[in-house]
Amino acid sequence: MDGLFAGIDFGTSNSTVALADATGARLLPLEGGAVTLPSAVFFHADRPAPDFGRAAIAAYLEGEEGRLMRGLKSTLGSGLVNDRTAVGGRAVSFRDVLARFIGHLAARLRAAAPKVDRVVLGRPVHFVDDDPAGDAAAQAVLEAIAREAGFAHVAFQFEPVAAALHYEAGLAAEELVLVFDIGGGTSDLSVLRLSPERARAADRGADILATGGIRVGGTDFDRLLSLAEAMPHLGYLSPTKGGQGLMPRHYWQDMATWHRINALYAPRVMADMKGLRHEADRPELIDRMIHVIDHRHGHAIAMEVERAKIALSGEEAARLMLAPLTGGPNPMARRDRFEAAVAAPVARIRALVDATLAQAGVEAGRIGTVFLTGGSSHLPVLRATVAAALPQARLATGDMLGSVGTGLALDARRRFG
Repeated sequence: MDGLFAGIDFGTSNSTVALADATGARLLPLEGGAVTLPSAVFFHADRPAPDFGRAAIAAYLEGEEGRLMRGLKSTLGSGLVNDRTAVGGRAVSFRDVLARFIGHLAARLRAAAPKVDRVVLGRPVHFVDDDPAGDAAAQAVLEAIAREAGFAHVAFQFEPVAAALHYEAGLAAEELVLVFDIGGGTSDLSVLRLSPERARAADRGADILATGGIRVGGTDFDRLLSLAEAMPHLGYLSPTKGGQGLMPRHYWQDMATWHRINALYAPRVMADMKGLRHEADRPELIDRMIHVIDHRHGHAIAMEVERAKIALSGEEAARLMLAPLTGGPNPMARRDRFEAAVAAPVARIRALVDATLAQAGVEAGRIGTVFLTGGSSHLPVLRATVAAALPQARLATGDMLGSVGTGLALDARRRFG
């Protein structure tokens, strides 16, 4: 096993694990035959061992008593990572939940390669925007968790650089490439020189011309779609006191945000909602919100919104099947309204492209290929934004969810081999 090297891509929405040897890199099956694992944990009320991935989501959707947690990566770099929350009748920190999930990934790796102790973990260019201390703290938490999971040698690589190494493995000639990795929590870019000859170099520092990233990703698009199309049917921004006021926003914003949903299940929130109902001009909308909180349907709504977002990549409209969860209507979401709702973060992504090219000292016309990866890279509005910024470049895609993981394993082979 001495010739094996591991890469772990712990993502906001999905995670992968890869092994590299002298011949290349491959993704490992993590759940049945699937090489991707949804980054989800379900803690059962009646037994200590949690479920992970699709099994966790299934336990929640089947109505088992317990707690589903998703979007865990979003807690890194924030004070929330050390906060304690009630899970299965006991208080645990979000860091502990992260450690359980990454420990599960490490166990799946060891099932295939028991002696591997060298790993490269992926990380966004910035865990936290404009906060170097928070960024360093987030990486330190991940490194400590990896060492606790049994890895003696731990390194990190930017996720877009890892995706570039995956893309480079299939090149026949040199290219100047912009890698655009749009994941669940962040958008990350790198401008690199890639070629079969450069791939053999021990030090690739000179080939990485620029990196950039912002904390905008697929879960932000989910949140904005939910606020635009789902939350108004639960009372978001609904009038109070005969039209003199509006409902407070924060409860509905939490309901639309993956890693904040569980906070709404505290008893004080239900008490507040019942009080707000008396001020509402349309109390039936607040009754729906109370129903969702009481039955803990928040994550199910988020999954339905995510499904509709994905459907809007191929269709002009998609119906949100909310009635079984809210008691309200099944509204129709339209692509044009979705794109209007996400206009602000898309503008930030366009500015990031321009800033990263400027940092690299490269004009847009010199980029030969844009390699798109990450779960949100299929969204038409983002592909159109990239095409407008780099009209002469070829748009290429690979394994949307697996390219970072295999690239990390290749990087581990380069570093530790």
